[in-house]
Amino acid sequence: MDAAIDLIAERGVRGFSLAEASRRLGVTVAAPYRHFADRDELLAAVAVRAIEAFGESLAAETRDTGQPAPRLAAMARGYVRFAAEQRPLFSVLYAAGLDKGRYPELQAAYERVDDMFDSCVAELCAGDPVMATALGDAVQATAHGYASLLLDGAYGDGPEAIGSAAEQAASAVTALIAGRSALRERRVAPSPQ
Repeated sequence: MDAAIDLIAERGVRGFSLAEASRRLGVTVAAPYRHFADRDELLAAVAVRAIEAFGESLAAETRDTGQPAPRLAAMARGYVRFAAEQRPLFSVLYAAGLDKGRYPELQAAYERVDDMFDSCVAELCAGDPVMATALGDAVQATAHGYASLLLDGAYGDGPEAIGSAAEQAASAVTALIAGRSALRERRVAPSPQ
């Protein structure tokens, strides 16, 4: 799995192959198949490691926050930091295209992180599942957007760039929470004429 992560760091998820990982480890091309049925199974194992690390990162970021609004903003901050500091793992989570239903251990790992996030959103939107869904989607889109902008170089490089993007994500989430009633308005796309 470490060789896979190293290759993903160099070549991206799409550039990763079991054959290259085998060559790097100095084993036969058939050796990984003793442990993994195929490339996707190895990527799923890496994704389990990634989502567990992501959950630990979010938990560490929210450790000193009590109320749900600051916890949710801290999760957005942690999301961006994780994307920058653990880029290969982040790319496995969001670019590998794995079917979680095919890998129960991956589904379970995602559920643990989703539960942490969903419980915070539900606490903010007590008794209103429609609002909770709208706010949850908006928060995730915001955090992912800032992470993507950072990874694409929009903030520059270095710790200052990471800090700036993370703080802006947290501020944007705070604004979303404050204005969440505006999320209730469902915009319907005009029908083609």
